[in-house]
Amino acid sequence: MKISDILKRGVFSISFEFFPPKSEEGEKQLLETVRKLEPLRPTFVSVTYGAGGSTRDRTKEIVKKIHEETDINVMAHLTCIAHTRQELLDILNDYRKIGIENILALRGDVPRDKPHWRPPEGACRYAKELVQLIRENFGDAFSVGVASYPEAHPESPNLQWEVKFFKEKVEAGADFSITQMFFINEHYYRFVEMCQREGINIPIIPGIMPITNFKQIKKFASLCGATIPQSLVEKMEKLSDKPEEVKKLGIEFAINQCLDLIENKVPGLHFYTLNKSDATLKIYEAIKDKLPRRGL
Repeated sequence: MKISDILKRGVFSISFEFFPPKSEEGEKQLLETVRKLEPLRPTFVSVTYGAGGSTRDRTKEIVKKIHEETDINVMAHLTCIAHTRQELLDILNDYRKIGIENILALRGDVPRDKPHWRPPEGACRYAKELVQLIRENFGDAFSVGVASYPEAHPESPNLQWEVKFFKEKVEAGADFSITQMFFINEHYYRFVEMCQREGINIPIIPGIMPITNFKQIKKFASLCGATIPQSLVEKMEKLSDKPEEVKKLGIEFAINQCLDLIENKVPGLHFYTLNKSDATLKIYEAIKDKLPRRGL
């Protein structure tokens, strides 16, 4: 089922993101997590794609298993900067053959440890080019999502430029967007308002990262430019030797963040799960009575 069709019906979207595990044990844990979250009737789940295409086969394998072994709608992430256009077309054709209808079109990260690295000749250098490639070769066969950055991508000079780049992806044919994680809702509201002023009207789904391991999430946030409120940082640091208390505080913060977003009529919530279900289940239990219509 295409995510774009679901969103057009006004359904409030609940979705979860997973990454391809590196071991059989990790895969088993991931599939257990998927099954624990399945009763929440997610609009979709997504599976990430490693930098430089490093998880190409594992991503496809997990996408295929979720698609064939559950009733969950699945979206495959696809990064373009390390692939030729023909490689991208081959990957997309493989997904189409197994019945995948949703793609998250991403540029992908430039390898930080390879200063002389260059994309292969003929590569799509930007996400908008991947969106164009999909539309030119597959028409509406796929619902295409893209990323957005409420605090601007680390490579963007400012938020105005970020909105400009985002608009180019939308004009190329993107149906919806999922934001990078953020912890201050005002950043999201400001970004959406700026997009609306520029005539961007696709659904922009907030990305929520529950803080269950402060050191880990702090590192993620620094890499993507997401601001953690100083008051929360101070509370987390005081609990540095109490991991369960950190987790409890992180879940409480995410619950309040989600409730505020719901009150402000966002189109959905996308949870970065880190392949675990516990925090997400607790957040969902706390917000479920406040969720808008979820009929799929």
